[in-house]
Amino acid sequence: MAVFVAESLIVSLRACLARPAIARSPFQRVAAAVIVALAMFATAPDARADAAVIRKYELQKQGSGYRLVATTAPRPKAKADEVLVRVRAVSLNRRDIMVLNGTYGAGDVSGRIPLSDGAGEVIAVGERVTRFKPGDRVAGTFFTRWIEGKATPDALSSARGGDVDGMLAEAIVAHEASLVHIPEHLSFEEAATLPCAGLTAWNALFTRGKLQPGDFVLLEGTGGVSMFGLQFAVAADARAIITSSSDSKLTRARALGAHGAINYVSNPDWHLEVRELTGGTGVDHVLEVGGRDTLPKALASLAIGGHVALIGGLSGFDAQVPVGALMGRTAAVSGIYVGSRADFEAMNAFIAEHKLRPVIDRTFAFEDAAAAYEYMDSGSHFGKVVITL
Repeated sequence: MAVFVAESLIVSLRACLARPAIARSPFQRVAAAVIVALAMFATAPDARADAAVIRKYELQKQGSGYRLVATTAPRPKAKADEVLVRVRAVSLNRRDIMVLNGTYGAGDVSGRIPLSDGAGEVIAVGERVTRFKPGDRVAGTFFTRWIEGKATPDALSSARGGDVDGMLAEAIVAHEASLVHIPEHLSFEEAATLPCAGLTAWNALFTRGKLQPGDFVLLEGTGGVSMFGLQFAVAADARAIITSSSDSKLTRARALGAHGAINYVSNPDWHLEVRELTGGTGVDHVLEVGGRDTLPKALASLAIGGHVALIGGLSGFDAQVPVGALMGRTAAVSGIYVGSRADFEAMNAFIAEHKLRPVIDRTFAFEDAAAAYEYMDSGSHFGKVVITL
């Protein structure tokens, strides 16, 4: 952020110097000196990248859950097939709140670095690394060992921020296979939002859902997965219908291209309006993030032959699957658990082609990580919550 401010000041001062009214004036000489100083600041190397000690957070047991603890550690070193990454930004997901509360089911995560999602810059590589070089801009994959194809038990036991260390540290080492290049037009903050929420929405709609132009897509709420679903649907010429309890959030969703927007508090029978917005046919895709409270109405909104992507359960899931409702609509149901590195790279190509920019609600400083967790847990966000390092 400081570099961005410095660069912005340079641009502004150069614009002022171009005005004839101040040419060759004392102001010009002062401004020129300021430009030189700011330019040196803006291009200065990151001192933290060379620090012998890095800052990080880890999870420590507290009651039935955990607490977030700031600490330090020696800067890690990359082994032969590893990459050392200076992490620049991380983002939060609902999963991270569940891990902190001890309700995610990842086993004992005491001492683990939290957060699955992060992006940064390669600062060193091991001698056998071929996929990256210093200076490359990268993001970590959600699963460190799911490279392509179908998931395996081993792949699914390698989730960052749960099964293995996550990204909330100034520097991490990672096997070169567990990183991807990020789209050139994205900032580190934007790229940090992609690994979990972005890829979940991508696989729900494209890999498993086979989204086609003109399809109707139902999105529940305005969290990270739903906002990515909205952006992907619009870019693919599909028609997205989104629900929220906030009229202001619905207005913002319409501005991003939503075909329909429904307040589920003022309209508790929102599934009827969904069907009306589709001309009575129903939606072709549902990104189901609500769980027990939303699934029945989501199924009532579904078209014949539609697809339901089971993603999350904010209100919990019933043990019984509504088989009759699914069979009556010849529906397909997929359980979505993020995706592989190959899926991530396919998504990045789509994002680069359409120049999509993830929706970021708020950005917190590294020192304010606990506040970022609290804000995420409040449900007030529209899109993603990011922490910069």
